[in-house]
Amino acid sequence: MYLNIHDTRSGRIVAICDENLIGKTFLEGEAVLDLKKHSGFYKGKKASKDEVVTALKSFTSANLVGQESISVAISMGIISEDNIQYIEEIPHVQIYNI
Repeated sequence: MYLNIHDTRSGRIVAICDENLIGKTFLEGEAVLDLKKHSGFYKGKKASKDEVVTALKSFTSANLVGQESISVAISMGIISEDNIQYIEEIPHVQIYNI
């Protein structure tokens, strides 16, 4: 998985993406998941599951793409299957911690 943490004035944005999805674009109807154009947003450093868990303990918003990445958030109880959107069968979720 790739993990990229963006600290902004509005808070911490955590971006996590399965390694095999970086650089690809997925389209379904009007929905676009562009991991080529936005690869810099997601592609930070390669991270272990433990590093991803730590990052998901403190965030303002989080963007997760891919089965491996999303399974970490599910195992932590942060999201459920009902929260997941799919674009070309690729799972994607945005989480806001307000």
